[in-house]
Amino acid sequence: MAPSVTHVSGTVAGDVEVRFTQDGIAVCRFRLTETPTQWDAAAKKWRDLDPIPYICTAWRDLARNAAESLVNGVSVLVKGRITAIKENSVFLSVDDLGISLRKRIAYTEASLPSPIAARPTAAPPALPPVPASRPATGRPGSPPAWWDDKRASRWT
Repeated sequence: MAPSVTHVSGTVAGDVEVRFTQDGIAVCRFRLTETPTQWDAAAKKWRDLDPIPYICTAWRDLARNAAESLVNGVSVLVKGRITAIKENSVFLSVDDLGISLRKRIAYTEASLPSPIAARPTAAPPALPPVPASRPATGRPGSPPAWWDDKRASRWT
């Protein structure tokens, strides 16, 4: 019988351990906690159920990348195969892993600006003078009275 493939959304609990086999293959292990929720119709709100602990193992490039990317408390999405259930934990062999974007922004090497973007530039050309601020019209869509003053002072 083939192992069960599952998808888990949870939080990394603790540090990621990485080791290498005698052949130089990276293996990492980390704990993951999933807290399922259930709708309570009587109270008309969601309630947390008992957390489910997972012990995840990843190999090779995935192990190296996980060791560099994961820290305690980060939310992740894991696709893996259940290899055992013992000592009140589910053991997963991880096939794929991603950081959840529900509560944070993740940057990749490709999405980061190049070092050239951080280089100082020459001062921008002087802006032409702005006419005196106009009175607020109170119409929807028109800027507030302070807008022109701030713009004239270059938003300082």
